[in-house]
Amino acid sequence: MTVVSERLVNAAVDTASVRSQVSVPLLFPDGFTVAADVLTFHGLTDGKEHLVLALGEWERALQQGPEHPAPLVRLHSECLTGDVFGSQRCDCGPQLREGVQEIAATGGFLLYLRQEGRGIGLYPKLDAYALQDAGLDTYEANVALGHGEDERDYTAAAQMLSTLGATSVRLLSNNPDKTAQLTALGIDVTEQIPTGLHLSPANHRYLAAKRDHTAHTLNLPTSA
Repeated sequence: MTVVSERLVNAAVDTASVRSQVSVPLLFPDGFTVAADVLTFHGLTDGKEHLVLALGEWERALQQGPEHPAPLVRLHSECLTGDVFGSQRCDCGPQLREGVQEIAATGGFLLYLRQEGRGIGLYPKLDAYALQDAGLDTYEANVALGHGEDERDYTAAAQMLSTLGATSVRLLSNNPDKTAQLTALGIDVTEQIPTGLHLSPANHRYLAAKRDHTAHTLNLPTSA
């Protein structure tokens, strides 16, 4: 399991502010449609163009109480190959589609984070694919390229959530590191809800590495 870096423990989240908000109708390849309020921000700590997709009755979801559980939130790291081109080497595209639908049904936020390839970038991610084809797993390949196994930092995500008033969330994720980092950054994760299993013949080994190496909550069959 990835250990939260020492600099994140008890870290204070700098103030950010909403830069713009615009309504965008979404249409997925399977025909699913939903409206999203897309928000941009000033003052994010890493200077990247991260987005929040506010979905469903998100303003009501912020009114927490006995009848209103914490808003459902997914931190979704950008994946050009999976999100845009439908690559089956990962489960990112199906997780994005699932996340939007699940969050829209209850009200909450999908944070689209510009952290391609677990933070190493698009070209290095494709270089890592070549090493995976040669036998390394997804984490070993990143290290062989001189990167960390997972270089993602969720400080900006915590900033955006705090700015929106979502200081308590239900997190839609299989990744315990996301919960650990958000908690260290002052966001109360009241529940971690696993995503579905999006298995393909091309991603079984990839998903198994996430389960075995970083304790992702994935119940995989023994073979694809």
